[in-house]
Amino acid sequence: MKKQTAGIHHISAIVGHPQENIDFYAGVLGLRLVKQTVNFDDPGTYHLYFGDQEGKPGTIMTFFPWANAYPGRIGDGQVGVTTFVVPQGTLPFWVNRLAKFSIPFKKAERFGEQVIQFDDPHGLHLELVAREEGALNSWSFGEVTKDVAIKGFGGAVLYSSRPEETAKTLADTLGLEVVGTEGDYTRFRATADIGNIIDLKMVAGARGTMGVGTIHHIAWRAHDQADHVEWQEFAMQQGQHVTDIKDRNYFDAIYFRETGEILFEIATDPPGFAHDESVETMGSQLMLPAQYEPFRDRLENSLIPIQVRSID
Repeated sequence: MKKQTAGIHHISAIVGHPQENIDFYAGVLGLRLVKQTVNFDDPGTYHLYFGDQEGKPGTIMTFFPWANAYPGRIGDGQVGVTTFVVPQGTLPFWVNRLAKFSIPFKKAERFGEQVIQFDDPHGLHLELVAREEGALNSWSFGEVTKDVAIKGFGGAVLYSSRPEETAKTLADTLGLEVVGTEGDYTRFRATADIGNIIDLKMVAGARGTMGVGTIHHIAWRAHDQADHVEWQEFAMQQGQHVTDIKDRNYFDAIYFRETGEILFEIATDPPGFAHDESVETMGSQLMLPAQYEPFRDRLENSLIPIQVRSID
């Protein structure tokens, strides 16, 4: 058996105050809040999902916001940088937008592509790259119109404590193709047109510590539930210590920590984010899994009030 993921399904991070999180990812970056729910393992904490108009796999950045929690340190065993892709010719718009909100940034080049690098309010390393690949995002918010909106993930930069072993996992377990090397980085490509480029830093550094401002895990795509079961079996055959399949309401998930200490998830594309509310109303209210619905009043009273608001 040989398996090949289409690319990134979602990336999940730990951040600080939830309103600051929404103001940045919706207000500044113009992403849609497609789901507000709770952390299924810690229901007193939000789990917020941002993405494109429909919340398609490959566009979803998710957050566990803990106000006043301890900061983490970005390093080995983590996704170091999350890359968003925008339409060709729109980087000047985004440079001006970051400047408008006094967000420090710098320009860099990697594998012949110009990238705009900056941090979110809680310290996550982000970058923007412009590519032709990928459908335009039909969502617009504030001054972020459809013609300049973020399409989804361009990919990610991985920091590994054992880069050669992580490279083997990316190629042999996930089926990504090596497409080039440059300096300290090896570039891998998946088959999708977004969320498809992974740059692995081939030099180990200091180990990361989990906390605010760090990525918790990166999730890879499984086509459906049957494909997901195959992934679980295949990853085990590849020597990965894989969890049981977990129902996350909007997808099924399995997890394993690869040899370089990065937490990988494989998640199903279906059922998606519109199965418990309509596409038109996604993200407008707190949605709870069935096991927490009896505690809705208590949870709503304990969670920090949030709103999506224009900050332009």
